[in-house]
Amino acid sequence: MRDSSYKASPGRWSGGQWTEPEPTSGDPALEKHYSVREVAEFWGLSGNTIRRMFEKEPGVIEWGLPERRFTRGYKTLRIPESVMLRVHRRLRK
Repeated sequence: MRDSSYKASPGRWSGGQWTEPEPTSGDPALEKHYSVREVAEFWGLSGNTIRRMFEKEPGVIEWGLPERRFTRGYKTLRIPESVMLRVHRRLRK
């Protein structure tokens, strides 16, 4: 059960339309973070396309194992809501 002080960000996908959240001065660590799969579903794109779009974007949380000589590297991305909105605004122009 969530703490009563928890505040969900108002920006969300609803009925195929995005509602922009109001800017907050809160801690970025507390804002909603999306997986590559979630953003891909929201935007109707493949996970690989979303990964390429956000891989070098400032503010995206990235962790995993680097690629080695005989081992494939794995990388997990978490995309903060503010970064997702920033990229979306940039692509709309």
